[in-house]
Amino acid sequence: MVEGVSLSTMITCGKSRLSGPFASWRARLKPFKKFQITSIYERHWIWNQSEQRLFLDPSTSRRSGFRVEAGWMFNGGEQDLGASVERSESANENILIFFFQLDLATRVQYALNTEQYDIAQELRNKLTEVEVEIVKQQDAKRGLSSKSEAQDVALRIISLRSDLQNAIKSEDYALAAALRDEISKLEPESLEASAKALVYETVQYAFRLGQKVKHRLFGYRAVICGMDPICCESSSWRETAQVNKLSRGSTQPFYQVLVDVRADPNILVAYVAEENLLAPDKPDKGSFDHPYISFLFYGMDTAGDFIPIKQLREKYNRPRHEVPLDDDDVDQA
Repeated sequence: MVEGVSLSTMITCGKSRLSGPFASWRARLKPFKKFQITSIYERHWIWNQSEQRLFLDPSTSRRSGFRVEAGWMFNGGEQDLGASVERSESANENILIFFFQLDLATRVQYALNTEQYDIAQELRNKLTEVEVEIVKQQDAKRGLSSKSEAQDVALRIISLRSDLQNAIKSEDYALAAALRDEISKLEPESLEASAKALVYETVQYAFRLGQKVKHRLFGYRAVICGMDPICCESSSWRETAQVNKLSRGSTQPFYQVLVDVRADPNILVAYVAEENLLAPDKPDKGSFDHPYISFLFYGMDTAGDFIPIKQLREKYNRPRHEVPLDDDDVDQA
């Protein structure tokens, strides 16, 4: 059956392999065991294990014609990390969790097709547990939903002001003073939450899922596979990546990108500010090598960008992109 899963235990050893329609990756992506990651060193080990299973397989390297060495961005006091400063463990883990969701959904459908209803229900329950845990982790990383957070703070201030009026009427001035102090502390928080909610509701992304891009500073080619309206990484990651030095800061959109392994095999997944990404001047129809491509995209469109699978578009609530017809195509039609 399905073992209990802690979402911080991505890609550890297991005896049986995942099932599903993606034959190209089933051989290297193994199921999860239940144990708790207790230190940052264990999380780094998980990262490297995921690279080795999904990407650093010797047969894969031979077929692709290039060599790869695993590494970690925080190694021994190294100062000039270059493009590695934007490498993101959490973005990689987010993608691996998404793969796990896809696999569970596939298992549910297979169980239903073979009339194994008890197994299907158990798998469906496990899928629900995973989805609930993902929401909790996202809330912990990003804070509460920006809109509900702003509403909660505003309602709290309204309630305190009502209590303040009652305290004044009853001449309880000590309580009134305490309530004023609490309101004064909450008002900046309310403004910040409102501004954050506005960003979430009005964000305009310059790039779309599956689009090929180029890094403005480091020059590597990449493909967009996820997006956030603001930077949702940890404070330690922001410090390492020097987000505070960006001209648009941390409140601009940030993108999860798959980096072409021929450009830099040690990054794999990066988290990049919108201002550091460029769209190609002309359609990029060249080949792109990355172990996750076949999991997240159907293939390339006529403009050279990748077509995201339906589940990925639904995850980020993004519309399907239609490639505009060239004049030559119209004439031929």
